[in-house]
Amino acid sequence: MKWSLERKWIASGFGLSLLLMGTASLISYQNATQLIESSNQVKDTHEVMKNVIDIFATLTDAEAGRRGYILYREQSELKRYYQAMQSLDAKVKKLQQQLADDSYQQQQITKLKFLIAQRVQLSKQSINLKEAGKSSFAIQAPLVTQSNQNRNQIRETLTTMQAREEQLLQISVRHSQDNIRNRMLIEFLGTFLSFAILLGVYALLYQQLVKRQEAEAIQQTLAQEKELSELKLRFFSMVSHEFRTPLSIILGSAQLLAQSNQQWTEEKKLKNLYRIQSSARSMNQLLTDILTLTRAEAGKLEFNPELIDLEAFCINLIEDLQFSNQQQHTIKFISQGNCTHAKLDENILYSVLSNLLSNAIKYSPPEGSIVLILSCESSAIFFQVQDNGIGIPGEFQEHLFEPFHRANNVGKIVGSGLGLAVVKKCLEIHHG
Repeated sequence: MKWSLERKWIASGFGLSLLLMGTASLISYQNATQLIESSNQVKDTHEVMKNVIDIFATLTDAEAGRRGYILYREQSELKRYYQAMQSLDAKVKKLQQQLADDSYQQQQITKLKFLIAQRVQLSKQSINLKEAGKSSFAIQAPLVTQSNQNRNQIRETLTTMQAREEQLLQISVRHSQDNIRNRMLIEFLGTFLSFAILLGVYALLYQQLVKRQEAEAIQQTLAQEKELSELKLRFFSMVSHEFRTPLSIILGSAQLLAQSNQQWTEEKKLKNLYRIQSSARSMNQLLTDILTLTRAEAGKLEFNPELIDLEAFCINLIEDLQFSNQQQHTIKFISQGNCTHAKLDENILYSVLSNLLSNAIKYSPPEGSIVLILSCESSAIFFQVQDNGIGIPGEFQEHLFEPFHRANNVGKIVGSGLGLAVVKKCLEIHHG
């Protein structure tokens, strides 16, 4: 199947939109993963800084215990010193594990361990001199000086390590902020571009829909124009045929009556006059049907219901048709139920029943029997026409109420094909 340019654009738009949404989702996932990693890194940095501070506090606590023992010879202070120094080893090992991936911090830890070992030696010498009774200032002064230098070096090392972790923490925070901003920007751009593409696709679809509707409207208009053209053709063909025949009969009969010099019997005169009247009546009926159908189609056929005597109406209608019935068909009238009066439009009802009875007369055998049945119920009135005519073949029944359509079994029986179309329109006006 060959795709049109619009279909290619629509498929490309949907594909590009899906690609943008997929890319935005992938970048968002990566940013979310990086944020989780940054969060974990912040947590680890916080633990490292906490451990660094804890190591310095432990050293301070050990120094206080050592000085308390030297000044007051309190065994509890000496015990405090040993406990602090013992816990210090575990904290340094933990710090070393936390910073296993940072070579710079590993160098600082190595330096810190050396300084702590040096401080342990100085503290041990100071305690031994105190236990040996050599606690005078002159003896302890060199050790105090070295101890102060050692403490300052340890403080500097811990401060350097802490500054390093703070720097890494700031870098991690800035990186997280950049990731969040980038993620928001990418998601906004992805959403905006996807919306723009989908809007363009919708515009193309709407344009295609409008074009299709216009094409269907044009096709429907052309079909209606074709049907109307065919209808006009059938109409003019029918009118020219249906009018020409009775006009020829009228003209011929009138010429015979006017030009003949011989004496006409009364019977022959009446026969020619009857032919003129019958042809004129056929033309009048045709014009009446055309006018009724045209006014009904235009919605200008007036509906004026009045209270009428149904039985009297049917009897008068049968008398009118019997008067013009050349082949002397018998029309019987049967009234069933209590049918007296009803509110109907007399003119429109006359068109309905006269067309049905005329068809029954036209398509029934000569001197055939036709029955008009009037029956009533509480909410409806039924008119039924029965005859023994030629009937309508099944394949033509779907066109039963279309103007100018006649079955193929009518033979030479004249007719316009308008009768049942008029009946249907008149019944619709009566909501029947």
